[in-house]
Amino acid sequence: MDNHFDLFQMPASFAIDAAQLDAAYRELQGRVHPDKFAAASDAEKRVAMQWATRANEAYKTLKNPLRRAAYLCELHGVDLGIESNTTMPMTFLMQQMEWRESLDEARSERDTARLEALEQALNEARRQAVARIAELLEQSKFSEAGERVRELMFVEKFGDEVASTFEALEA
Repeated sequence: MDNHFDLFQMPASFAIDAAQLDAAYRELQGRVHPDKFAAASDAEKRVAMQWATRANEAYKTLKNPLRRAAYLCELHGVDLGIESNTTMPMTFLMQQMEWRESLDEARSERDTARLEALEQALNEARRQAVARIAELLEQSKFSEAGERVRELMFVEKFGDEVASTFEALEA
C-alpha cells in the first residue's frame, strides 16, 4: 500500500465518500484487528498491531478535511513547513489581528455574544477555506492548496482558543 487512499482502495481525491471510507475502514479492521490474532505467534501479533495502527491513522487522516487536504498536498510533494514556515498573506494576518482583538475584548468583558459572533465568523472562514482548498486540489494546484491549508490550521487553532474561552467564561 503506497498511501492511505490505496489502503482503503479509494481514489486519491479531496472529495471522498464518507460512507465508503467508513465501510472500507470497518472491513480492514475486521481483517487486521489484533483480537483476531490472539492465538497467533508474537511476530504475527506484532504485524497485526502495526496494520491496525496504520488503518487507524489513515482513517483519522482521511476522515478529517484539514488532515486529508494536508495529506494530499504532501503526497504531491508540497512541504507544508508547518513548524518553520510562518509567512502568511497580509490580508490573512490582518484578519487574524482583528479576531485576536475581538477575542481579547470578549474575554476581558466576559461578552459571550461577542464570542458567539466570533465563532460564527470562524465557522464561515472554515467553510470558505475548505471550499477553496477543495477547488485548488481538484485543479491540481497543490502548492497553492498547501498555503490555504496552513491558513486553515491557524483558523482551527484559533477556534480552539475561542472554545476554551467559552468554557472558561461558563465555569
